[in-house]
Amino acid sequence: MGLKAGIVGMPNVGKSTLFNAITLSNVEAANYPFATIEPNSGVVEVMDKRIDDMIPLYNPRKVIRATLEFVDIAGLVKGASKGEGLGNKFLANIRETDAICQVVRCFENNEILHVEGSVDAIRDVEIINYELALADLEVVEKRIEKVAKKATTTKDKEAMLEYETLLKIKKALESGNNARSVELNSIEANIVKNFNLLSIKPIIYVANLNESEVSNPTSNAEYNKLVEYASKENSLVIPISAQIEADLASLEAGEKQEFLSELGIDESGLDKLTKAMYSLLGLETYFTAGEDELRAWTFKTGMTAPECAGIIHTDFQRGFIKAEVYTYENIMEYKSELKVKENGKLRMEGKEYIVKDGDIMFFKFNV
Repeated sequence: MGLKAGIVGMPNVGKSTLFNAITLSNVEAANYPFATIEPNSGVVEVMDKRIDDMIPLYNPRKVIRATLEFVDIAGLVKGASKGEGLGNKFLANIRETDAICQVVRCFENNEILHVEGSVDAIRDVEIINYELALADLEVVEKRIEKVAKKATTTKDKEAMLEYETLLKIKKALESGNNARSVELNSIEANIVKNFNLLSIKPIIYVANLNESEVSNPTSNAEYNKLVEYASKENSLVIPISAQIEADLASLEAGEKQEFLSELGIDESGLDKLTKAMYSLLGLETYFTAGEDELRAWTFKTGMTAPECAGIIHTDFQRGFIKAEVYTYENIMEYKSELKVKENGKLRMEGKEYIVKDGDIMFFKFNV
C-alpha cells in the first residue's frame, strides 16, 4: 500500500533541509524563495522495532520494511491560488499526495530570510490554509455550475445529492474554513473524494525549532501558538529541528541514538513523523515471516483478512481460503513458530477476521 506525503510550507521554513535529512537526498536548500521548483521525491523505510526484534528469531535471507514516500513541494506564498509564485504548479503537486506535512518556521535566525519579513507561525499557517481553501472553492464552484441544472430541473437523485454536498463544502470554504471541517456521511465523502480537494487532506503541522529548543518545545512561544491553533481542528503538531535531522543523517544507527540521548530526545523527527502519519491515516502493520523473507505490510485499520491478503497480490484475495495467524507478542514469548504452534497460539482465521496491528500471517488461497 503506497503512501505519499507532501512536505509543504512557506519559502525558507526548512522544508528542503528536512526533506534532505529524512530521505538522505541532496536537493537544493538555499536561503532564497523557490529554491525548490520541481517536486523532489524520496522513499524512506519505516523503522519498526518489531522487525529488528524478529530478525534473529527467523534469520531471514531478506528483510523488507514498510515505506513512506515524501514529496518536497515548492514554497507557497500569498496569492498562490491565483498563480502567484509557483502557485498553480504547487497546488497541482499537492493533489497527488495522501496527506500534508506543513512545515512551520518557529525559530528566529536573522541570517535566514523570511518571505513575509518576520517569524509568525499562525500567520504562515493561515496563508497556506487560505490558499488551499481558495483553490478548492474554485473547483467546487465550477462543479456546482455543471451539476446545478440537472439537480434542480430533472430532480435526478444522484445529481441532487452531489449538488447538496458541494453546497455544504462551498459554504464552509466561503466562511474561511477548510473542507476537513465539514461533517460528511460515507456517501457524501465518496462524492467529495472524486474532486481530490486540497483542504480536505489530513494534515500534520511540523514545527521547525532551534536545536536547543526541540527537547523542550513548550519553551518556544510560536510552537505553543501552533499547538493551540491545531487543537481547534484536531490536527497534530510534531516538534522537529530540521538541523538536528540533517546532523543525524550522516550517523550510524548506534551513533544516532547516542546523539539523541545527549540532546535529551527520545526519537528522531522522522520516527515521530512516521508514527503521526500512520495514526493520522488510520494505518497499521501486519507481517509475513519465514526463512526466505521477513516483511512488513501496511493496511488500513478495520481491513479483513482477504483484503489484507489482496495487498500482497489480488489472487490472494480472490482465492482466499483462510489465514494462519499468530502475533508479534507470541513469537517474542516462544522464540520460534514451532513453539508458538505447540503452545496453541497459532489460529486459523476466515474471511470475516479483522486483522490487527502486529499480526503475523500466512495466507492460504486457491485460484
